[in-house]
Amino acid sequence: MGTFTSSLPQDLLDKLNSVAKKRGVAKNSLIEKALRIYLDQLNRAEYARSYSKAGKDEDIMAIAEEGMETYLQDLKNLEG
Repeated sequence: MGTFTSSLPQDLLDKLNSVAKKRGVAKNSLIEKALRIYLDQLNRAEYARSYSKAGKDEDIMAIAEEGMETYLQDLKNLEG
């Protein structure tokens, strides 16, 4: 595990100290969990943006529609 040193605004540090004390956990554990959640949210937002961008790409939409047609035909074949 690596070490990271940082400065925080006093109000944020006060909140961190308060929450850590209330929950009985180490401040670094709270920071680690918060950072993991934040980075995951950034990743999800990027993923959503890529889908939005893909939805505007005519070639990608044509491929998706073709794939859906094949999928629906496969479902019909399984039913019959």
